[in-house]
Amino acid sequence: MIFFWLKESIKLIGRAKSSFFLSLISMSISVFLITASLVSIMLSNEMQKNIKQNVSINVFLKDTLSSDQISRLQTKIKRNSFINTISYIDKNQAARDFIKETGEDFRRVLDYNPLPASFLITLKEGYVEKDSINKIVEVIGAYNGVDDVVFQQEFVYKILSFIKRIQTYIFAFTGILFFISIYIVFSTVKLVTKSKYEELESMKLVGAKLSTIKMPIVLNCVLIGLLAGLISLGIFYVIGHYSQGILEIHKLLNFDNPYFLIVALAVGPVIGSLVSLFSLRKISLKI
Repeated sequence: MIFFWLKESIKLIGRAKSSFFLSLISMSISVFLITASLVSIMLSNEMQKNIKQNVSINVFLKDTLSSDQISRLQTKIKRNSFINTISYIDKNQAARDFIKETGEDFRRVLDYNPLPASFLITLKEGYVEKDSINKIVEVIGAYNGVDDVVFQQEFVYKILSFIKRIQTYIFAFTGILFFISIYIVFSTVKLVTKSKYEELESMKLVGAKLSTIKMPIVLNCVLIGLLAGLISLGIFYVIGHYSQGILEIHKLLNFDNPYFLIVALAVGPVIGSLVSLFSLRKISLKI
């Protein structure tokens, strides 16, 4: 029976070549745009993750601390659940970093090093939120021996807020494309059903099962969706090939990425099958 359904679904292509190619082109565009939107969401998530992983807090220490006190303080801070990494920067390293970044050697003017020793802390991803960071800064600042805690919060918050807004727009755009795709498939199924009206009526008269009537049309829509997915993959392959310099995009469009392949190949068939089943729901064996 399955082979019969497949055979009939392929015959539908030959009977309606113009509508098939129109549906294939429209579906390919829709699948490509939907997949591109989902890839954009994944890309924004990767960007957000990278930003959070690189958010750092500078903890400046008092000059009166001894080496043992600094070591004990580092151990205490490291025990906190929100700490990802903590590294110690002594006064000499701080001076070298300052000269390297600014190009100015204060040692020509001053006979001492005014820069304090510090800890450079990165947080676990789940704690890089506005309320969490404010509490973390308060906790670290309360330790004995900590002189000041510096965090470029406004800059980080603006970037994270911008990414979230972009994600919202992408979700809305994806939703619009999804409904457009549904309308395209729905219209296609209606055209196919209308063109086969007399044939469907004849099948009813000879006692055909309802599944025999509906399934070739459903499989035809699934086939169109699958072909649209393959076409989209071809387009993404070209984009991925020419975006090798952009690591995040190339990584997401990598054909070794199972999530990308699943999304690209599943969007078309899923839309095709669901919408075709919905549009054929009124077909019955009643004559």
